[in-house]
Amino acid sequence: MKAKATALMLADLGVTKSHSRPYTSNDNPFSESHFKTLKYQPQFPQRFGCIEDAKTFCRCFFDWYNRDHHHAGIGLMTPDQVHYGQADEVYAARQTILDRAFHSNPERFVKKPPEPPLKPTAAWINPPTKRLQIQA
Repeated sequence: MKAKATALMLADLGVTKSHSRPYTSNDNPFSESHFKTLKYQPQFPQRFGCIEDAKTFCRCFFDWYNRDHHHAGIGLMTPDQVHYGQADEVYAARQTILDRAFHSNPERFVKKPPEPPLKPTAAWINPPTKRLQIQA
């Protein structure tokens, strides 16, 4: 007796074939971005010798990621700056530098004086749905 191919068996059972992975590409953009940053680090090893090697690497990586790595998604600030309430100071310092650049070379800025990127107001993995609540 010969076994059926998996695709044929699934078809007999009424399971349709799909190449899509629902909710995967944008399910958790924060984790996806974090993993890509981790994977493309020049120091990322081809393989770890043991679990302790992996833990040691990750401790150093997460310190760098949180303290030194600037994120375009959070207004070019580090996570530490955002989480520890330094976002306003960083924003003000950037505005001071941009103002200085504008005053020294106003011809470079055609439309208006430069402004730093807007500070984020919220970050969601799965934003809550907006539902109308009927009050009785």
